[in-house]
Amino acid sequence: MQVTDLKASEYYPYYKTYISKVSDEMSLVEGFKKGEVKIVNFFESIPNDKLEYRYAEDKWSVKEIFQHIIDTERVFMYRCFRIARNDKTPLAGYEQDDYIDPSHANEKSITDLIEEYKSVRHSFILLLKSLKDSDLKFIGNASENVMSSRAAAFITIGHEIHHIEVIKERYL
Repeated sequence: MQVTDLKASEYYPYYKTYISKVSDEMSLVEGFKKGEVKIVNFFESIPNDKLEYRYAEDKWSVKEIFQHIIDTERVFMYRCFRIARNDKTPLAGYEQDDYIDPSHANEKSITDLIEEYKSVRHSFILLLKSLKDSDLKFIGNASENVMSSRAAAFITIGHEIHHIEVIKERYL
């Protein structure tokens, strides 16, 4: 399954920003595997003195952005799973800013964050491998908007690409 299979009616227009960053030629599972390598290599390459850097007082540090990527993947994996099981229960929104302080991301080592990321990513890949294409086409409701199971997965890939771009542009 590729991002070109995704229809605009499967997700809220806000998410087009993330979906547009996913390569048209890449399959869903391949995107997750390649994304893992890119994320790990990218965060391992950041100098230690930049990991807690903020380009403005009210912005997250690099470690907090990494934790945000991990937390968002957890949320979207849950959405993908619930929708793929054809659960019609509306899924609550996710207020990303509320997650940062309790995450204690700046107290974690980059090694710990990478380990956490790899664990979450591996779980998502296993979930995707367990689903049929027909499961990924189910439509649910997340944050009071339409979302397909596969849209939740593709959004996850694009979301991390977006944050790498932001870090490169504003933090390094």
